[in-house]
Amino acid sequence: MSESEVKPETATAVESAPAPVSAPAASVVEATKVPPAAPEPTTAPAAPAAPEALATDDASKAAPELTPIAQLWEIAKAAAHTEVWGVTLADPTTHIPSQIVLQKYLNANDGDVAKATDQLTKTLEWRAKTKPLELAKKVHKKAKFDGLGYVTAYADEETTEPEGKEVFTWNVYGVAAKTLDETFGSLEEFIEWRVALMELALQELSLSTATKPITADYDPYKIIQVHDYKSISFLRQSPLVKSASSETIKVFAQNYPELLKEKFFINVPAIMGFFYGLIKLFVAPKTSKKFHPMSNGGNLAHEFADSKVKGLGEKLPVEYGGKGGELKTQGEGPLVE
Repeated sequence: MSESEVKPETATAVESAPAPVSAPAASVVEATKVPPAAPEPTTAPAAPAAPEALATDDASKAAPELTPIAQLWEIAKAAAHTEVWGVTLADPTTHIPSQIVLQKYLNANDGDVAKATDQLTKTLEWRAKTKPLELAKKVHKKAKFDGLGYVTAYADEETTEPEGKEVFTWNVYGVAAKTLDETFGSLEEFIEWRVALMELALQELSLSTATKPITADYDPYKIIQVHDYKSISFLRQSPLVKSASSETIKVFAQNYPELLKEKFFINVPAIMGFFYGLIKLFVAPKTSKKFHPMSNGGNLAHEFADSKVKGLGEKLPVEYGGKGGELKTQGEGPLVE
C-alpha cells in the first residue's frame, strides 16, 4: 500500500446556553479539536535483486554456445583415453593437431555433432582396448605377413606445406596368393598387422607436428592407398579373405575417418575395372572419385602428374611405372620375424 496522509478534520465552535442573570456570563466554551488520525502503516517497496543474482542471469544469457569442435573437445577431455593417431588431444583452439583430428570426425559426419561424438567416443574406446601404437612396434609373423605391406613417403624439399608430401600404403596381396589360408587364417592377427601398417603411415603423415588447420573443404592430411591384386583370383575368393576384407573395412571406417585421399586397385582383371565403373554410377561423387581400378600396375605413375610433389610419378617404385627403387627397398612395413 502506498503511503497516504489523512488530514485532521476542521474544528467547529460550539456556543453554550445563556447563563442566569445572577451568574456572570459564561465564556464561550473553547471548541475542541478532533485529533488528527494516525497515518496508516505503509508497506516498504520490494528490495531489489542482489547484484550477484542479476550478474549470473545476464552471464548465462550472454554465454556463447560451444562450437562443434569445442563440443567434441569436451567429450574427448572427459574420456579415459585421449590419444588418436599419435596425437594426444588438447584444447583445439591452441593445439592444431587436435583441431585436425576433431575436424576430421566432423567432416566424416557432414558436421553432425551427435554422430561425430558417437564415432569419436567409439574410437577412443577402441584405441584404449586395441593399443594401435603398440601394434606398430609389435613383431608379427613373418610366414604370414612378410612383404605383404609397405609404407612410403615422398616429399618436395622446396616446400614445408602439407601438400608437399604424399604418404602411400601398399597392400601387395599377390604375395600371399599361394598362402591365403595362412595369411588370413587368424582374423585377429591379420587386423593387428593391418592396423600396424596404418599406424606406420600415420607416423609419416606427422599429424602430431602439423601446423596448418583444416576445414570442411580443405584437408591435405590424407593417405593414398594402393592394393595390388597381381596373381589373385577374383573368381574363387576364399571365405577367409572375404571375412578379413569385411572386418578391415568396418574397423577402418569406424576408427580412421577422413584419412583416405585416393585408393588404387591395380593389376585387377579388365572385367573388374568395368565393374568398378558401374559402381561409380551409384555412389556419391565424393566417394567414387577416390576409387581407381587399373588392370596394368605399370601405369600407376602416370596418375600423379598433377601432384604438388614435383616428379612424384618418377619417384614411385619401378614396378609401378616409376624410376625409384623397388618397393621392398623403398618401403617400410610392420616388423616381422
